[in-house]
Amino acid sequence: MKLLRVGSKDAERPAVLDGEGRLRDLTGVLNGADLDGRFLAGDGVERVRAALADDDLPVLDAEGLRIGAPVARPGKVVCIGLNYRDHAAESGAAIPDEPVVFMKASNTVVGPFDDVLVPRKSEKTDWEVELAVVIGKTARYLESHEDALSVIAGYAISNDVSEREFQLERGGQWDKGKSCETFNPLGPWLVTADEVPNPQSLGLRLWVNGELRQNGDTKDMVFEVAEIIRYLSWFMVLDPGDVINTGTPAGVALGIPGQPYLRKGDVMELEIDGLGRQRQTVGQA
Repeated sequence: MKLLRVGSKDAERPAVLDGEGRLRDLTGVLNGADLDGRFLAGDGVERVRAALADDDLPVLDAEGLRIGAPVARPGKVVCIGLNYRDHAAESGAAIPDEPVVFMKASNTVVGPFDDVLVPRKSEKTDWEVELAVVIGKTARYLESHEDALSVIAGYAISNDVSEREFQLERGGQWDKGKSCETFNPLGPWLVTADEVPNPQSLGLRLWVNGELRQNGDTKDMVFEVAEIIRYLSWFMVLDPGDVINTGTPAGVALGIPGQPYLRKGDVMELEIDGLGRQRQTVGQA
Protein backbone atom coordinates (compact mmCIF):
# COMPACT_ATOMS: atom_id res chain seq x y z
CA MET A 1 0.00 0.00 0.00
CA LYS A 2 0.94 3.61 -0.49
CA LEU A 3 0.00 5.62 2.58
CA LEU A 4 0.21 9.40 2.69
CA ARG A 5 -0.98 12.51 4.49
CA VAL A 6 -2.58 15.44 2.69
CA GLY A 7 -3.62 18.94 3.63
CA SER A 8 -2.14 22.10 5.04
CA LYS A 9 0.83 21.93 7.38
CA ASP A 10 -0.05 20.58 10.84
CA ALA A 11 -3.58 19.78 9.64
CA GLU A 12 -2.91 16.84 7.33
CA ARG A 13 -5.38 13.98 7.01
CA PRO A 14 -4.42 10.34 6.41
CA ALA A 15 -5.05 8.87 2.97
CA VAL A 16 -4.16 5.92 0.78
CA LEU A 17 -3.75 5.42 -2.95
CA ASP A 18 -5.96 2.65 -4.29
CA GLY A 19 -5.09 0.27 -7.11
CA GLU A 20 -6.35 2.74 -9.71
CA GLY A 21 -4.26 5.61 -8.35
CA ARG A 22 -7.20 7.37 -6.70
CA LEU A 23 -6.73 9.12 -3.38
CA ARG A 24 -8.92 7.65 -0.62
CA ASP A 25 -9.70 9.34 2.68
CA LEU A 26 -8.77 7.36 5.82
CA THR A 27 -10.18 9.79 8.37
CA GLY A 28 -13.28 7.71 9.06
CA VAL A 29 -11.74 4.26 9.15
CA LEU A 30 -9.01 5.49 11.50
CA ASN A 31 -11.49 7.33 13.75
CA GLY A 32 -9.48 10.52 13.63
CA ALA A 33 -6.11 8.86 14.25
CA ASP A 34 -3.06 9.81 12.19
CA LEU A 35 -0.37 7.85 10.36
CA ASP A 36 2.04 7.73 13.28
CA GLY A 37 3.81 5.25 15.51
CA ARG A 38 0.60 4.14 17.21
CA PHE A 39 -1.04 3.46 13.88
CA LEU A 40 1.94 1.44 12.67
CA ALA A 41 2.26 -0.56 15.89
CA GLY A 42 -1.43 -1.41 16.11
CA ASP A 43 -3.91 -2.82 13.62
CA GLY A 44 -4.15 0.32 11.51
CA VAL A 45 -2.55 -1.15 8.39
CA GLU A 46 -4.86 -4.18 8.51
CA ARG A 47 -7.92 -1.95 8.89
CA VAL A 48 -6.88 0.09 5.87
CA ARG A 49 -6.36 -3.08 3.82
CA ALA A 50 -9.81 -4.32 4.78
CA ALA A 51 -11.45 -0.99 3.92
CA LEU A 52 -9.72 -0.95 0.53
CA ALA A 53 -10.86 -4.50 -0.16
CA ASP A 54 -14.44 -3.52 0.70
CA ASP A 55 -14.18 -0.40 -1.50
CA ASP A 56 -15.42 1.49 1.54
CA LEU A 57 -13.30 4.66 1.49
CA PRO A 58 -14.36 8.10 0.18
CA VAL A 59 -12.47 9.38 -2.86
CA LEU A 60 -10.61 12.66 -2.33
CA ASP A 61 -10.10 15.28 -5.00
CA ALA A 62 -6.30 15.44 -5.18
CA GLU A 63 -6.20 18.59 -7.29
CA GLY A 64 -4.20 21.24 -5.43
CA LEU A 65 -3.87 19.20 -2.26
CA ARG A 66 -0.56 19.60 -0.45
CA ILE A 67 1.19 16.33 0.43
CA GLY A 68 2.75 16.23 3.87
CA ALA A 69 5.30 13.82 5.29
CA PRO A 70 3.73 10.34 5.30
CA VAL A 71 4.58 9.73 8.97
CA ALA A 72 3.35 12.14 11.62
CA ARG A 73 5.64 13.11 14.51
CA PRO A 74 8.50 10.61 14.14
CA GLY A 75 10.11 10.09 17.52
CA LYS A 76 13.60 10.21 16.07
CA VAL A 77 15.44 10.34 12.76
CA VAL A 78 18.53 8.16 12.76
CA CYS A 79 20.99 8.46 9.88
CA ILE A 80 23.80 6.38 8.46
CA GLY A 81 26.78 8.19 6.96
CA LEU A 82 29.26 7.11 4.27
CA ASN A 83 27.11 4.08 3.43
CA TYR A 84 27.83 4.00 -0.30
CA ARG A 85 31.35 3.23 -1.43
CA ASP A 86 31.35 5.88 -4.15
CA HIS A 87 30.11 8.57 -1.74
CA ALA A 88 32.80 7.70 0.81
CA ALA A 89 35.39 7.98 -1.97
CA GLU A 90 34.16 11.39 -3.17
CA SER A 91 34.17 12.59 0.46
CA GLY A 92 37.78 11.47 0.91
CA ALA A 93 36.78 9.05 3.66
CA ALA A 94 37.65 5.41 4.23
CA ILE A 95 34.95 2.73 3.92
CA PRO A 96 33.68 2.40 7.50
CA ASP A 97 34.13 -0.85 9.42
CA GLU A 98 30.84 -0.26 11.26
CA PRO A 99 27.88 1.96 10.39
CA VAL A 100 28.48 5.66 10.98
CA VAL A 101 25.51 6.79 13.07
CA PHE A 102 24.22 10.31 13.67
CA MET A 103 20.87 11.90 14.42
CA LYS A 104 18.71 14.58 12.87
CA ALA A 105 16.18 16.58 14.84
CA SER A 106 12.76 15.03 14.23
CA ASN A 107 11.25 18.42 13.42
CA THR A 108 13.39 18.60 10.27
CA VAL A 109 10.82 16.32 8.62
CA VAL A 110 8.63 18.18 6.12
CA GLY A 111 6.55 17.30 3.10
CA PRO A 112 8.12 16.09 -0.16
CA PHE A 113 7.15 19.25 -2.07
CA ASP A 114 7.71 21.79 0.70
CA ASP A 115 10.43 24.41 0.33
CA VAL A 116 13.90 23.69 1.70
CA LEU A 117 15.40 26.70 3.48
CA VAL A 118 19.08 27.59 3.29
CA PRO A 119 20.04 28.49 6.89
CA ARG A 120 21.24 31.94 7.78
CA LYS A 121 25.03 32.32 7.30
CA SER A 122 25.11 29.13 5.25
CA GLU A 123 27.40 28.80 2.23
CA LYS A 124 27.42 25.02 1.82
CA THR A 125 23.89 23.60 1.86
CA ASP A 126 23.93 20.24 0.04
CA TRP A 127 21.53 17.56 -1.19
CA GLU A 128 21.37 13.79 -0.49
CA VAL A 129 18.79 11.41 -1.92
CA GLU A 130 18.29 8.46 0.45
CA LEU A 131 16.14 5.42 1.07
CA ALA A 132 14.27 6.00 4.32
CA VAL A 133 13.08 3.07 6.44
CA VAL A 134 10.12 3.54 8.79
CA ILE A 135 9.94 1.30 11.85
CA GLY A 136 6.65 -0.47 12.62
CA LYS A 137 7.46 -2.49 15.76
CA THR A 138 9.58 -1.83 18.81
CA ALA A 139 13.07 -3.21 18.20
CA ARG A 140 15.80 -3.91 20.73
CA TYR A 141 18.77 -6.30 20.60
CA LEU A 142 17.77 -7.93 17.34
CA GLU A 143 19.79 -11.05 16.59
CA SER A 144 19.30 -11.63 12.87
CA HIS A 145 18.60 -9.91 9.58
CA GLU A 146 15.28 -11.74 9.43
CA ASP A 147 14.33 -10.21 12.77
CA ALA A 148 15.39 -6.80 11.51
CA LEU A 149 13.31 -6.96 8.36
CA SER A 150 10.26 -8.01 10.40
CA VAL A 151 10.13 -4.65 12.25
CA ILE A 152 10.02 -2.51 9.10
CA ALA A 153 6.67 -0.87 8.37
CA GLY A 154 7.70 0.52 5.00
CA TYR A 155 9.94 2.71 2.91
CA ALA A 156 9.99 6.28 1.59
CA ILE A 157 12.22 8.79 -0.18
CA SER A 158 14.24 11.09 2.06
CA ASN A 159 16.31 14.14 1.17
CA ASP A 160 18.96 14.30 3.89
CA VAL A 161 19.76 17.97 3.31
CA SER A 162 23.09 18.92 4.90
CA GLU A 163 25.04 22.10 5.63
CA ARG A 164 28.64 20.99 5.11
CA GLU A 165 30.40 23.84 6.93
CA PHE A 166 28.18 23.36 9.98
CA GLN A 167 28.69 19.59 9.70
CA LEU A 168 32.43 19.37 9.13
CA GLU A 169 34.04 22.69 10.06
CA ARG A 170 32.23 23.71 13.24
CA GLY A 171 33.63 21.39 15.90
CA GLY A 172 32.99 18.00 14.35
CA GLN A 173 29.36 17.63 15.39
CA TRP A 174 27.52 16.30 12.35
CA ASP A 175 24.12 16.96 13.92
CA LYS A 176 24.68 20.72 13.58
CA GLY A 177 24.83 20.43 9.83
CA LYS A 178 21.90 18.04 9.61
CA SER A 179 19.23 19.48 11.90
CA CYS A 180 18.36 22.85 10.39
CA GLU A 181 14.66 23.44 9.71
CA THR A 182 13.21 21.77 6.58
CA PHE A 183 16.32 19.54 6.23
CA ASN A 184 14.41 16.25 5.81
CA PRO A 185 11.73 16.23 3.11
CA LEU A 186 10.04 12.81 3.35
CA GLY A 187 7.58 11.04 1.06
CA PRO A 188 5.42 11.35 -0.95
CA TRP A 189 4.29 7.95 0.28
CA LEU A 190 5.03 5.37 2.91
CA VAL A 191 5.15 2.24 0.77
CA THR A 192 4.46 -0.77 2.98
CA ALA A 193 7.21 -3.36 3.24
CA ASP A 194 5.27 -6.04 1.38
CA GLU A 195 5.51 -3.93 -1.78
CA VAL A 196 9.31 -3.68 -1.53
CA PRO A 197 10.46 -7.31 -1.42
CA ASN A 198 14.12 -6.39 -1.95
CA PRO A 199 15.24 -3.01 -0.58
CA GLN A 200 18.72 -3.73 -1.97
CA SER A 201 17.61 -3.40 -5.58
CA LEU A 202 16.29 0.16 -5.88
CA GLY A 203 17.61 2.87 -8.16
CA LEU A 204 17.76 6.34 -6.63
CA ARG A 205 18.33 9.62 -8.46
CA LEU A 206 18.48 13.36 -7.79
CA TRP A 207 18.47 16.34 -10.14
CA VAL A 208 19.36 19.98 -9.38
CA ASN A 209 17.86 22.51 -11.80
CA GLY A 210 17.20 19.68 -14.24
CA GLU A 211 20.77 18.31 -14.20
CA LEU A 212 21.24 14.75 -12.94
CA ARG A 213 23.58 14.86 -9.94
CA GLN A 214 23.04 11.49 -8.23
CA ASN A 215 22.31 8.18 -9.91
CA GLY A 216 22.88 5.20 -7.62
CA ASP A 217 21.44 1.89 -6.52
CA THR A 218 20.83 0.50 -3.04
CA LYS A 219 22.74 -2.64 -4.03
CA ASP A 220 25.88 -0.54 -3.54
CA MET A 221 25.29 0.11 0.17
CA VAL A 222 28.19 -0.77 2.45
CA PHE A 223 25.72 -1.94 5.11
CA GLU A 224 22.40 -3.29 3.88
CA VAL A 225 19.05 -2.24 5.35
CA ALA A 226 18.67 -5.38 7.48
CA GLU A 227 22.14 -4.95 8.98
CA ILE A 228 21.53 -1.27 9.71
CA ILE A 229 18.36 -2.08 11.68
CA ARG A 230 19.97 -5.00 13.51
CA TYR A 231 23.04 -2.91 14.37
CA LEU A 232 21.09 0.12 15.60
CA SER A 233 18.91 -2.03 17.86
CA TRP A 234 21.98 -2.83 19.97
CA PHE A 235 22.63 0.85 20.67
CA MET A 236 19.12 2.29 20.99
CA VAL A 237 15.51 1.17 21.14
CA LEU A 238 13.82 1.71 17.81
CA ASP A 239 10.18 2.72 18.20
CA PRO A 240 7.26 2.56 15.78
CA GLY A 241 7.29 5.66 13.61
CA ASP A 242 11.05 6.21 13.81
CA VAL A 243 12.69 7.11 10.51
CA ILE A 244 16.09 5.78 9.46
CA ASN A 245 17.96 7.41 6.57
CA THR A 246 20.26 4.80 5.09
CA GLY A 247 22.88 6.86 3.26
CA THR A 248 23.42 8.51 -0.11
CA PRO A 249 25.32 7.63 -3.29
CA ALA A 250 27.94 9.80 -4.98
CA GLY A 251 27.07 13.08 -6.63
CA VAL A 252 26.65 15.52 -3.76
CA ALA A 253 28.06 19.03 -4.07
CA LEU A 254 30.69 18.24 -1.42
CA GLY A 255 32.30 15.70 -3.72
CA ILE A 256 32.32 17.68 -6.98
CA PRO A 257 35.14 20.24 -7.36
CA GLY A 258 33.69 23.60 -8.33
CA GLN A 259 30.12 22.42 -7.91
CA PRO A 260 28.07 25.24 -6.38
CA TYR A 261 26.04 24.47 -3.30
CA LEU A 262 22.33 25.18 -3.11
CA ARG A 263 21.11 28.74 -3.48
CA LYS A 264 17.72 30.39 -3.26
CA GLY A 265 15.63 29.51 -6.31
CA ASP A 266 17.32 26.19 -7.04
CA VAL A 267 15.04 23.20 -7.61
CA MET A 268 15.77 19.66 -6.44
CA GLU A 269 13.93 16.62 -7.82
CA LEU A 270 14.34 13.14 -6.35
CA GLU A 271 13.04 9.67 -7.13
CA ILE A 272 13.49 6.08 -5.98
CA ASP A 273 12.15 3.13 -7.94
CA GLY A 274 8.62 2.32 -6.75
CA LEU A 275 8.59 5.03 -4.07
CA GLY A 276 7.54 8.06 -6.11
CA ARG A 277 9.09 11.49 -6.64
CA GLN A 278 9.85 14.62 -4.65
CA ARG A 279 10.42 18.23 -5.73
CA GLN A 280 11.65 21.09 -3.58
CA THR A 281 12.36 24.72 -4.33
CA VAL A 282 15.14 26.25 -2.27
CA GLY A 283 14.30 29.30 -0.17
CA GLN A 284 16.13 31.34 2.44
CA ALA A 285 15.59 31.11 6.20
